[in-house]
Amino acid sequence: RNKKMNNKINNFYELDAWKKGHELVLDVYKYTKDFPKEELYGIVSQLRRASSSITANISEGFARYHFNDKIRFYHQARGSAAEVQNFLLLAKDLDYINLEICKKLGKESKEVMQIINGLIRSIECQK
Repeated sequence: RNKKMNNKINNFYELDAWKKGHELVLDVYKYTKDFPKEELYGIVSQLRRASSSITANISEGFARYHFNDKIRFYHQARGSAAEVQNFLLLAKDLDYINLEICKKLGKESKEVMQIINGLIRSIECQK
């Protein structure tokens, strides 16, 4: 594929925040598939919904024309990343995941939040 002549991002899936968030979603699905069956509609559902909400909000924000709309969706995505961290701690405390996996996914979600913060700052500079 040809190298881009400019740095313009044309699709939401080109955003680093979305890419990193997508990795997190895939990992959340991978690590929750072995949770107890009685948690399918509990913590499994919550973790999966919160993680997939990160990328859903990033993609929706990207598609918005007005800066304030974009920022609102990126804030939602950041909030969902914090929600993921909450459920990871709960899953660890319930012994559904070990400390190592909790730290790995926690680190991923923190990185996503930091990238989203950068995205929000860059939009605020364009306003």
